[in-house]
Amino acid sequence: EAGLCGSCHTLYTHTRGPDGNIIGQLPEQVPYLEWRHSSYSDHQSCQSCHMPTIERPMPITSVLGLNREMFSRHAFRGGNFFVLNMLRRYATPLAVNALPQNLAVACRETEKNLTTSAAHVQIEAARVSNGELTVRLRLSNLTGHKLPTAYPSRRVWIHLTVKDAQGRCIFESGGRAPGGAIAGNDNDQDPTLYEPHYRYIDREDQVQIYESIMVTPEEKVTTGLLSAIGFVKDNRVLPEGFDKETADRDIAVQGRARKDTDFKGGRDRIRYVIGVGNEKPLFRVHARLWYQPISYRWAQNLDQYTAPETDRFVRYYDAMSADSALLITDDMRTVK
Repeated sequence: EAGLCGSCHTLYTHTRGPDGNIIGQLPEQVPYLEWRHSSYSDHQSCQSCHMPTIERPMPITSVLGLNREMFSRHAFRGGNFFVLNMLRRYATPLAVNALPQNLAVACRETEKNLTTSAAHVQIEAARVSNGELTVRLRLSNLTGHKLPTAYPSRRVWIHLTVKDAQGRCIFESGGRAPGGAIAGNDNDQDPTLYEPHYRYIDREDQVQIYESIMVTPEEKVTTGLLSAIGFVKDNRVLPEGFDKETADRDIAVQGRARKDTDFKGGRDRIRYVIGVGNEKPLFRVHARLWYQPISYRWAQNLDQYTAPETDRFVRYYDAMSADSALLITDDMRTVK
């Protein structure tokens, strides 16, 4: 039953004050509670995705094992392909006991799950009028919890490009920047800021990022779990059937998305308005959805500490940052 998963994956961390005493708590990861507030709780368990059932009888032990029906694979498909690759790449200095081929298989299964079963992006409409190209996107969450869910370093974002008839890029929002950052993202540029939720975008420095942003009791943006007491932004895409008006505080939508009527259970809609002037209306619109299990700011904030563990992690992250994000879905349309 899903409650078995929830017994470990409902995790609260304790907020510490300046003197080290506990002053509050943070719902650090609560995918089970998100699932319970969705329509998936009526017909689909956590195990059905993360521990898929083998369709044929299988022996449950390798020695004298009897065939059993409905055997669940203990693959535990999750979302952190990046750390799996890190463990494989730096197996020797990290004293990893798992075989590299097993880590490779786990990584491939994780990526396959993300690219086939996590989300769908669709360009619902795109047209030119009065010197403006208007693009309407729909992002659907195919999972039974928020997208992304669990550890708050995770984020997905929309990368939208528009090219003209000659193939020149005339607009780009959410491009990938060096080091694992997102171009135009306020939080990647300044740790005290964050990118808000958008209903429409008309500038390249505006990026639709679905994420949770933590704050301290003084309402300062942080990535420190022990200093965080709540979320100033949580616009992670809701699962089907999730009612944001009746959601408990620990799974509530936070920030501008709360009042966005196009942000609801199962999906989000967003408009892009791009000035094209008198250019000939032949444009190629490409919408991509990228996923990053450990975002740039979460890694780089560790660089302020002087310790062997944090130094090593930031060094590994920087070396692998080009592969820190995964394209999980995309759509294209030509506008004439």
